[in-house]
Amino acid sequence: MDLVNGLLNWVGTPAMVASLLLFYPPYYLFKTCYSFLSWLFPEDLARKVVLITGASSGIGEQLAYQYAMKGASLVLVARREWNLRQVADQAFQLGAHDVIILPGDVANPDDCNRFVQATISHYGRLDHLVCNAGIASVGAFEEIPDVRNYSSQLDVNFWGSVQTTFAALPHLRQSRGRIVVTASATGWNPVPRMSFYNAANAALINFFETLRTELGSEVGITIVTPGWIESEMSKGKFLKEHGEVEVDQEMRDAQIGLFPVEYAKNCAKAMVQAARQGEHYLTVPAWFRAMYLWRVFAPEVVEICYRLLYMHGHDANQTEALSKKMAEAGGKHLLYPTSLRSDDIKSD
Repeated sequence: MDLVNGLLNWVGTPAMVASLLLFYPPYYLFKTCYSFLSWLFPEDLARKVVLITGASSGIGEQLAYQYAMKGASLVLVARREWNLRQVADQAFQLGAHDVIILPGDVANPDDCNRFVQATISHYGRLDHLVCNAGIASVGAFEEIPDVRNYSSQLDVNFWGSVQTTFAALPHLRQSRGRIVVTASATGWNPVPRMSFYNAANAALINFFETLRTELGSEVGITIVTPGWIESEMSKGKFLKEHGEVEVDQEMRDAQIGLFPVEYAKNCAKAMVQAARQGEHYLTVPAWFRAMYLWRVFAPEVVEICYRLLYMHGHDANQTEALSKKMAEAGGKHLLYPTSLRSDDIKSD
């Protein structure tokens, strides 16, 4: 066995690279043709039943509007009932066939089951499950007084999507439906001081990639990995070291730095289009996919750049980081939507 592994170590990698170079051109041509046909003949969403978690603000709110304009019947889920009612009213005006709201918390497994059962009771079917609910956390690992303070990060971002999917899967099989998962590009491009958030998204991506293999063509899965998008998170709403959610726009500036922030409407529009075309993956904005190549081919360079931008010495205040200074020097006025310049955030 040692001899076989040793031989493969010498010849296996070059052989795999060579086979990939030969395989990729016809594969890419096929994929391009298939994507073009999918773009010409996307899924008709009229009267399709769509359940969206985290629908009271940000990407989830805009997803409700995009699905509404396609004539879908909506189930809107979030903790804030009043905000859901406002989104539902706007979705009706934009063309939704029907809308019901279900206040609750995806971190509660019983609520996840209730969302799906209420959907089936009302509509009798489920076509798209959009797992969008999530929270972001910030804080260097060594600065956390108790790692259990971040347990809600996994409860919402990972287990909330998994539990809802588990409840919905039998119904999605019947309709040959689709799961749309909002993860984050930090799942494969980890940003310093967001270790728990990065870990939750990496787990989410790998779970749904595995599930796609298990399900085959029975249920489609679209995994979305956005960069920085206009939302409550990019307004500075974070889970902090002590376990409470706060609005900290200085920390927001330090984390975003000079990265352009995409409008939530544009992100949601791209997500719905990708789901209609049956895409496996989507990164918004599209240029952010180049970061993945840097992570694969030059990980040391990415690590050095991130340390220079985000880590202002051991035990130093993150708000003194180079990334924040660059944002304050004019970056945020050029690269942030105007909505992010206010700390007005929908109440919990």
